[in-house]
Amino acid sequence: MYTWNKKGLIFSPDKRHPWMYSHAQCPFPVDFGSFIRIYFATREDYHNGMCRAFGGFVDVEKDNLQTIIRVSDKPLMDLGGIGEFDEFGSMPISVVPHNGEYYLYYVGWTRSFSVPYDWEIGFAKSKDGVRFEKVGKGPLMGPTLHEPYLNSTPVVYKFADDNWHMFYHTGVQWLKGADKLESQYVIKHATSCDGITWNRERDPIIPQKVENECQTTPALMQKDGKYHMFFCYRHGLDFRYTTNRAYRIGYACSEDLVNWVRDDSQVGIDVSATGWDSQMIEYPHISKINNKYVMFYCGNHFGKDGFGYAELEE
Repeated sequence: MYTWNKKGLIFSPDKRHPWMYSHAQCPFPVDFGSFIRIYFATREDYHNGMCRAFGGFVDVEKDNLQTIIRVSDKPLMDLGGIGEFDEFGSMPISVVPHNGEYYLYYVGWTRSFSVPYDWEIGFAKSKDGVRFEKVGKGPLMGPTLHEPYLNSTPVVYKFADDNWHMFYHTGVQWLKGADKLESQYVIKHATSCDGITWNRERDPIIPQKVENECQTTPALMQKDGKYHMFFCYRHGLDFRYTTNRAYRIGYACSEDLVNWVRDDSQVGIDVSATGWDSQMIEYPHISKINNKYVMFYCGNHFGKDGFGYAELEE
């Protein structure tokens, strides 16, 4: 069993910009040599029950991850134009340095009529890791015959053998809740030779544990000759304000990135008794910093109050 020692909150948006009013979701760290840049998704204030999503970052000291050096003063990228898949939001999920550029894989938000929203996977590039430009107006990965909606959270890894792997979630169904429709989605896997053209595998990779389970943001760690995945999951309904149905972090392991064995008893991290992560815990990502495995994650209300971190006890 793993043991993750929580170290506390790193960053909260705290209404600092109109576009960074609340939420710091899906923290993803990139090593810039002298500092760590943590990308995240944020939101403007709600208007008539709706808002738009943007991407931002914070730079932190390597030796003290709670010491903030810089906070982005502009969104990572512009939202899409009228009718485009990212007209109402661009949520950064993973950033991969490649050939002198930074590849950004993000979630584009659009609004719908019969359901509240749809998500598809977008792709952008940057020379400096500060401002990104969309490669095209359409999604990198959009609807297909067997994945018709809610393609989202593209966590991308480029391993030493130059193979690219994307772990993302895709929609299963819409569920009728007490006062709104809720989406169900599961984790799938895709591979690429260049990080742009992707071959999707059709079957979900993680077995479900709870009713109408939703799975997202898988974080990988290579250790002891295996791949270890820490992902978040929740019940399909009544999860927003019911603590025991809200997001938790699960665990699975694999030797080949294709076949996964789930065993949540090994995860070693859960909600706290009190505080910012006492009701839910979600959106993990793991990086090795100063020879320590560090898990960045969000807490209550889907990261409304920001993100923190925990260190693996060796």
